[in-house]
Amino acid sequence: QVQLVESGGGLVQPGGSLRLSCAASGSRFSINAMEWHRQAPGKERELVAHITSGGSTNYADSVKGRFTISRDNANNTVYLQMNSLKPEDTAVYYCRARYFVGMDLWGKGTLVTISS
Repeated sequence: QVQLVESGGGLVQPGGSLRLSCAASGSRFSINAMEWHRQAPGKERELVAHITSGGSTNYADSVKGRFTISRDNANNTVYLQMNSLKPEDTAVYYCRARYFVGMDLWGKGTLVTISS
């Protein structure tokens, strides 16, 4: 079964840090881009960070300088290091894997709550 599994979410105080992980499994095909998206209560899902197979990255303006996306191609895993977290970062964070063969997978999400 092809799937993405996120982990690392939780409750953290403002100013704190979290590291999310997302592991892809079940497919022999190579992954092109990997992304993190988030959806806050009452809002649309938005792209947070994007990384290509070659390591090029892009970030939403709201997280630039605070979040870092990275990936381990050998293990089909993508990470999101989140620092200086703010209450407005509270959301369900979803991982997305876009394969070279056109397959597009989403994880089920992991909840991140920033609150004192």
